[in-house]
Amino acid sequence: MSGAGSRPERGASPAVPDLTGRTFVVTGGTGGLGYWAGEQLAAAGGSVVIAARNPERGAAALRSLYSHVPGADARFVRLDLADLSSVADAAAELAALPRIDALIANAGVLASRGRQTTPDGFESMIGTNFLGHFALIGRMLPALLEQPVATRIVHLGSISHEFFRLDLDDLQASTGRFREFRTYGRSKLAVMTSGFELDRRLRLAGASAASLVAHPGYSVDELAPRRDILPTPKSAPAPVRTAYRAIAQGKDAGAWPLVAAATDPGAAGGQYWGPSGWRQLKGRPAVVAAKSYARDPAIARPLWAAAEHLTGVTYDLPS
Repeated sequence: MSGAGSRPERGASPAVPDLTGRTFVVTGGTGGLGYWAGEQLAAAGGSVVIAARNPERGAAALRSLYSHVPGADARFVRLDLADLSSVADAAAELAALPRIDALIANAGVLASRGRQTTPDGFESMIGTNFLGHFALIGRMLPALLEQPVATRIVHLGSISHEFFRLDLDDLQASTGRFREFRTYGRSKLAVMTSGFELDRRLRLAGASAASLVAHPGYSVDELAPRRDILPTPKSAPAPVRTAYRAIAQGKDAGAWPLVAAATDPGAAGGQYWGPSGWRQLKGRPAVVAAKSYARDPAIARPLWAAAEHLTGVTYDLPS
């Protein structure tokens, strides 16, 4: 972004249409990709609802938004995706909004201290990244389908989906040696698979809503402009930033595909958005390719059934 409250300079970031009068919910919008998506949406005139776990971080994110986008219309709703009771409360509050033009299901965790569980007993990455969003979207969907606008649901995917396959017999990573990155990659693959499956089911139902998936490439705090949010974003000396630039981009740029999937007039259900550069690591947003198995209904159906069983949330959509 350029100066406080101004639109991005031409060529600095992709054009975002005028979003005046439109409302966007961003889960995990207190930091990282979610914060930047919220700032970019607000800078284009959109109303932003940050749905996240920590009110203190939410207050810091709102202060930053108001500072860099004077006159921004933004608010905070508490949502802990690791706790299904919190998901139910937040879903009810969000579903009562007059309109939601896009729900950006961005929030996620990458565990670094071995296998952990949520209050509901789920492995933390599967429980938060996948099951929490599955329950949130499922609870909100009836209201979203009744809105006067064609809502877009944007799921946050990851390049890591290319390295793993789902193990539907051990979705919770409860047997064998626990490997953090493998479980994270599988959680993102589950998010992508269910996101593409949701769009397939929405099409079968003749619904106007659309489900898309987007990923940020290799994006890091160290290359993003400074923002006073919590926790304090990582910084690095100039030589490290120079090395990063060869293969990475800032989290502000990493948010571009999410915002494009949510707002681009040409975006459509079932698409996968990501950086257009080498190996999708960095670059301007474009429709990119996902692994074919992420779109396989034969895998999506049992995954979907498992998610409904585990969360207790069912979708009234044809399969």
